[in-house]
Amino acid sequence: MIRPFAAAAAAALAVAVVPQVPAAQPADGWVSLFNCKDLTGWGYKAGDKFESFDGKTAASDGRYTAKDGVLTVNPGKGLKQLWTKQAFGTDFELRVEFRAAVNADSGLFVRGPQLQVRDYPVAGPYKSLTKYKAQDWNEVVVVVKGPSAHCTCNGEVLEAALKLPPTGPIGLEADRGQMDYRNIRIKPAAGK
Repeated sequence: MIRPFAAAAAAALAVAVVPQVPAAQPADGWVSLFNCKDLTGWGYKAGDKFESFDGKTAASDGRYTAKDGVLTVNPGKGLKQLWTKQAFGTDFELRVEFRAAVNADSGLFVRGPQLQVRDYPVAGPYKSLTKYKAQDWNEVVVVVKGPSAHCTCNGEVLEAALKLPPTGPIGLEADRGQMDYRNIRIKPAAGK
């Protein structure tokens, strides 16, 4: 009689300690750019060549991995950028949640130009943010209208008018330290 109870208790405990990461549930026109399982839709670019990671949980060099609903930028040597296969040429809103290790340095590329995504208070350049949560989840929102983007972190302005080309993919950068991303989603502007 004790054994079935012990097995059920162990199973319940195992489920309780597995971290549950809420996945974005695209609705109301939102499209998820990360499926929470693998790197489908993402890859490395080298000139005109694109190394696709469709169906893979890790990039060929291990700098990027997907596990438990999180896309992780792993520490390594040198800069490396991960890009969406798809380019985006209309107005849109992009939302990305991130968690930076101490002094981590990454980036979010919007049609090419980079927005710094870092452990801001330590690594800068936006050291005066008051709503940034160190080593916790934060949200960057990028609203693209025409040739510029308005970029915020937890509602505080990072860039009021980041200049953009007419079209291009979304990218993430591996530079220094570990960075976690989740709920990467985009919504075309109404009527676009």
